[in-house]
Amino acid sequence: MGKPRTIFVTGATGFIGSRLVRELVHSGHTVHALTRSTSNTEGLPLDRVQLASGDLTDLDSLKRAIRGCSQVYHLAAYAKNWSRDKSVFFRYNVDGIRHILEAARQTGVERVVFTSTIVTFGPTAAGVVGNETMPRITQQYYTEYEESKAVAEQEALRYAADGVPVVIVNPTRVYGPGKLTEGNSVSLMIDLYDRGKVPVLLNRGANVGNYVLVDDLVRGHILAMEKGRVGERYILGGENASLKHLFEIVTEISGKKHIQVNLPARLAMLYAGLEKKKAEWFAWYPQITPGWVETFLQDWVYSSGKAEQELGYSITPLRDGIRMTYEWLVQQRSNHKPRGNR
Repeated sequence: MGKPRTIFVTGATGFIGSRLVRELVHSGHTVHALTRSTSNTEGLPLDRVQLASGDLTDLDSLKRAIRGCSQVYHLAAYAKNWSRDKSVFFRYNVDGIRHILEAARQTGVERVVFTSTIVTFGPTAAGVVGNETMPRITQQYYTEYEESKAVAEQEALRYAADGVPVVIVNPTRVYGPGKLTEGNSVSLMIDLYDRGKVPVLLNRGANVGNYVLVDDLVRGHILAMEKGRVGERYILGGENASLKHLFEIVTEISGKKHIQVNLPARLAMLYAGLEKKKAEWFAWYPQITPGWVETFLQDWVYSSGKAEQELGYSITPLRDGIRMTYEWLVQQRSNHKPRGNR
């Protein structure tokens, strides 16, 4: 891990970021965590973390927060399903990376690791395993999040070409023990499925995605900081699996029978359209939008071979990761079970 450093982390209060911060602190580093007044700092080792007030849209606040740090992990993003104001995706995701890299340049940071996403590469065609060299097979962006992160990557690459030492990592669908927020939607989905709350399989669960355990992803970030080449992108993923196969693993591990209900694509799009309309009319946050349904109706089959070869990245088998996650979820339910009268 090398000598102790002072490290700046954005997104430190999120699912992935909080795990990364704990790992950095455990390794002897000092962490400055970007926070706002609304940030939930639960789970952060606050005795070893310095909270730095600032905002991705405010360059001066970032320069103050980063000053004195030699490394930066930029995980913060606007990654929600929907916003009434579509420009918020671009303010936080595009202007955010621009401000982070400008602040890093002006304060002499040695290296920045920027957390992007697998969706910037686009979906994969049938029978194809994608990697960092694969051109997008469609010019369509399914969501504002996807488009804004793709533009943000181009900004990062432009800064790298101009001498700013930034490395990009592209996580796939992350899961695992930790905060059950929108950023940990796969674990939430496993929990709801196991409890019979959402037994729905979109398109019979046939579409394939790539699933990465959060512990692997955290290690991948640290390896990218240590060994990644400036201006390069590294896919940090796990195994490729259909949603149906993932749920079969949950069934096997739990030893329980689960109900499965097929949701045809047409009905899913209709439901998502209604959710979006309700959001627009009444400002109710939608469970899903048509763009995200379209995203999940594609295959996202990817390899982490480049990260394995160049960084020494390794993957936890999906079955092992799901078992770890399932056992953790069961423990969480037990911890929150009403005790009754005594």
